Amino acid sequence: MVYVDTSVIVAYYCPEPLSETAEAFLTAHSRPAISSLTELELFSAVARKIREGRLSRKNAGQIISKFLSHVNGYFYLSFPVESHHYRLAREWIGLFTCKLKPLDALHLAIASSEGRTFVTADLDLFESARALSVEAIFLKGD
Repeated sequence: MVYVDTSVIVAYYCPEPLSETAEAFLTAHSRPAISSLTELELFSAVARKIREGRLSRKNAGQIISKFLSHVNGYFYLSFPVESHHYRLAREWIGLFTCKLKPLDALHLAIASSEGRTFVTADLDLFESARALSVEAIFLKGD
């Protein structure tokens, strides 16, 4: 059972070099897990692509609609972000041993707390997961 980082989710819904790999991975797993944080970050990534001129509003609306239909249709298992996730993320950042950004640490804490293998396309985040003994998979494009 896997917890999928936003880097993989964005690649699945938005055209990117990693899109085929992300699609193959996600469709091969039954109910991959995400969190409410993932939902927020996907919306932010889509908004950034619009601002940068890499995505039209029409296509962005289609992406968001498809994502929400997957969330509401139970394609994903969605975890709420809870206080114990924040505490674990804070603890890991406080070790001062990894290049962890706050939201990345929170994703790792959710995956670890919920007993999920962490899946990411972010090499630094993958290396941090491994350093913290969180089981992780690194997805890279072909």
